[in-house]
Amino acid sequence: MVLSIVERIKGFLFSPSETFDASRGDTLGDAFKYFIVILAIYAVLVAIIVAVAFSLFAGMFGTFGVPAMPLGVAAGPLVAVAFFVAAVVGGIIGVFISGLWLHIWVYLVGGRNGVEQTIKAVMYGETPSLILGWIPIINLIAGIWALIVGIIGIRQLHGISTGKAVLAVVLAIIIPAVIIGLLIAAFGHSMPGTGFPGPTGLHKGPGFGGFP
Repeated sequence: MVLSIVERIKGFLFSPSETFDASRGDTLGDAFKYFIVILAIYAVLVAIIVAVAFSLFAGMFGTFGVPAMPLGVAAGPLVAVAFFVAAVVGGIIGVFISGLWLHIWVYLVGGRNGVEQTIKAVMYGETPSLILGWIPIINLIAGIWALIVGIIGIRQLHGISTGKAVLAVVLAIIIPAVIIGLLIAAFGHSMPGTGFPGPTGLHKGPGFGGFP
């Protein structure tokens, strides 16, 4: 069954198991086209918000007599274009990197249907984040929602248990977090101390009763 973009969005949001089953025969190219469409929607909405916010911010500076920012309010559209390009390019690169990384753990827990199915699960699983993630506060809920949809996608497309799908996703998230934490800790310990030297080693005058 071939689903339209709107049907896929509704399906991955509200009935992901059935929608993943219906999308099992999709090629990676089909999933990528869908991902590009919803990524572009997200990037446009974020770019509009950034342009409006930047223009208002620049206008506030002018109202209070602060020297205008470079290009002033007119810079809003330029900043929006930059955000749009960054969101699209970053999204494309990120979805493939995260898909390849996740597949390592999917394979280790028993997923044997190929890396394409994992990347498809990641692309389709991003639906909540890309459709709702541009809304402040709601984006936190959308992120958790996307994580759940991605787990369901791994389960359905690889034919493994929910527990194994959860384990693969958790490991893919925790391992980099632990490594980054260790690197930050190691970097912090390697930095020279910034405290002021105490009185030790400094010349001191005679203390009480002539004793040092």
